[in-house]
This record gives sequence, C-alpha cells and structure tokens, in this order.
Amino acid sequence: MRLTDRSLVIAMCLGQIGNLLPHVAVPAVMAQHLIPLWQLSATQAGMMASAFAFGYMLAVPFLTTLTDRIDARLILLVGSAATALATLAFGLFADGLWSATAIWGLVGVGFAGAYMPGLKAMTDRLPSGDTSRSITLYTSSFSLGVGLSFLVAQVAADTLGWRAAFFITGLGPLVMVAACLAMPAVKPLRAQRRLLDFGPVLRNRAATGYVLGYGAHCFELYGIRTWIVAFWTFVAARNSEPAWLGPATVSVVFSLLAMPASILGNEAALHFGRYRALVLLMTASAAVALAIGVSVTSSPLLLLALLLIYALTVPADSGALTSGMAMTASARTRAPPWRCTRRSASACPRLARGAPASCLISREARTAPRRGPRCSLCSRAPSCSARWRCGGRGAAARRRFSSSNPMSGSMVLIKSAISSAAQATTRVP
Repeated sequence: MRLTDRSLVIAMCLGQIGNLLPHVAVPAVMAQHLIPLWQLSATQAGMMASAFAFGYMLAVPFLTTLTDRIDARLILLVGSAATALATLAFGLFADGLWSATAIWGLVGVGFAGAYMPGLKAMTDRLPSGDTSRSITLYTSSFSLGVGLSFLVAQVAADTLGWRAAFFITGLGPLVMVAACLAMPAVKPLRAQRRLLDFGPVLRNRAATGYVLGYGAHCFELYGIRTWIVAFWTFVAARNSEPAWLGPATVSVVFSLLAMPASILGNEAALHFGRYRALVLLMTASAAVALAIGVSVTSSPLLLLALLLIYALTVPADSGALTSGMAMTASARTRAPPWRCTRRSASACPRLARGAPASCLISREARTAPRRGPRCSLCSRAPSCSARWRCGGRGAAARRRFSSSNPMSGSMVLIKSAISSAAQATTRVP
C-alpha cells in the first residue's frame, strides 16, 4: 500500500501523534516523581526539561536543510526511530539530573529529524496548490499528541512507576516509522545553495516576520506546557480540589483544546486576512497570560477558567503562522505554480503595500471556479478585473509544492532556542 493525497495526510497526522507521545513525558512526571526522587530545585528541573529543546535546536538546522538534498522520508524515518530509542533509554538509564538531562537532549535531537522533515515529506507528496489546510491539520495534530503524552505519561507513572511511562511512550514513534515505509519515494529538486545558507531568510522580510512571530508563540507555548502540571499541583496544594480536577485532567484538557483552536485560527486567517487575525489572537493571548499571573492566588475556579481560555488563545495562531511562513517562503524562494501579473497587483492588499511581487494562487482556481482563486499572502479573492497567468517553471515546479525552502530551518531554529529559554526560566510561585 502506498500513501497518497488524503490517506497520506491522515497517516502523517497519526504518525506525528505517535512521535509526540514522549514529547512531554518529563514535564508530566517531573513534579510528582522526579523532583522529589532526585531532590531537584526548580532551576535544575527547568534545565532538565529544557534539554529536549536544546537538543532540538542543535540538530534541526542540519536535519531540516538536508531535506533539500535527500528525500525527507529517510530523515523522518531515522529521526522517529531515534526518538523511540532515546525515550526507552531514559526509562532504562536515567538515574539523576545529569544522566536525565543528557538522554532527554538526545530525544530532542531525534525529534528534530521528525517534525519539520515530516512536514516536508508530506508536502513533497501532495498535489500542487493550496496546502494550507493540510499543513494546519498536521501542525494542529501536534496538540492532540501532546495531550495524549500528558495523559499516558501521568497515568503510567502513577500506576506502574515513572520508568514505565517512558517505556510506553517510547513505542509511539513506531507509528511514524510504519508510515514512512508506506510512502512513495520522492527525489527532491536539489538545492543550489550551501547547506546552512540563511541569507534568503534575512532577505525575505515577510517570511522572517513569520519566523519571529512563531518564536514568540513558542515562548509562551513551551513555558506553559513545561510547567502546567507543576503549576496546577501548586494550585491544588493551596486548595482542597476534587480528585477529578487534578494536574493530569487539567494538562490533558489544556492540550486537547489546542487542536481545534489551531484549526479555527487558520480558518480565521483565511477569511479575515492573516495579519489582522494574527495580531488579534496574539494580543488576546498576552492579555490572558497577564491575567493568570496577577490571579495566581485567586480562586481555583477563576484560574481554571483563565487556563481554559489560554488553552484556546495560545495555539490559535500556530497554524496561521506555519502556513503563512511556508507560502510566503514559496513566493520568494521557490518556483511558484501560479503568480499574479502586475495588472492584478492592486487586487492584493499585500502587494499594494510592497510585499513580494509574486502571489501563490490555489490550483482550485481551475477545479472550483465558483470559489475562484485565493491569494495565499492576503487570503482574499482577486477583483473581477484581475488577470492571472501561470508562473511555474516547468512540470517539476507545478508537480510539487515543496522544493528548496531555507525558511523552515530558520523557523525551527529560532523556535527551539526560544522554547528552551521558556522552559528553563519559567517558575512556579
């Protein structure tokens, strides 16, 4: 069986959920098991938890840019297998701060070969055109995987011991290994740049804006994901809360709400304009975070309500940022399958403000004429007077959405650096 189109997207989402089972295993068991067992301070616990992001940060520039030279499926296969082996090794060999930090860093290295290479492997095999929804499904399944990671790790640790949590979650990446074996082989269009050439990133101001925006998004996302179990343990210790409202329940519900929030956030960007939606969502998220900070000693019901709102605002911009970055990068660094002519520039507000003079037009323009073409930069339909022409450079450019993309490497590099800082510096009162 060979995975294509819809079956490919479904398999990649399921595989990513499997890859994410170990993702927050350390934060999930840290407060109730590892900190008392190894007598860790908050600083030491933060350093141990952030080792994952540091390992990811060191490996991802090389592994992601390698996808421009070899089939991303191979990198995804090795990265998924490495994630599984390193997670199992944590359960077998971690016996203190330094061994746990080193092994957890190796899990991050493995995941560096799984997440963005997985996105590249998927888009390389999808038909050309508007892949915004496929990308959003893939990125939003991240939240479902994190929720299951919180749930499985905490339940396994409480019932079978904390080492069992790593043995069980370490089996999850094997789902992605199976998906890789079922994918058809694809030979990427070989990049002409050096392996670590980030010059095009800095020259593309629009894509760099998405990269920095995603870094800000990850600062708050990884801060709350790393410390939510410890934070709610602190809240529960100050108040006599019912058993069903424990840290496991709160962390899982918080993570599961992120998936529909990410999908709805991207839909809002498509309908109301990406920039306008992102500004509103990120401002709302910052306001809720401040409200939680000033209400930390308030009623637990108020804190729970704020956390649930925060669970919606934090990830709401994720899909819009990721798809916006990918499409903007496509317009400047790839051979786009469709682009605007000068005559149609006035129809696109982004072009009128001096944005890149190429604007991807969905292939749906030919297959769904009632809806009409949509600009991937401003997410709006052109005016009736607009004229469109094919801007591809041969069949290879039209056949694949993804070829050489230096933006993804920079995006995950900045993301992982800020994520590790968020995990290491956030404190529980």
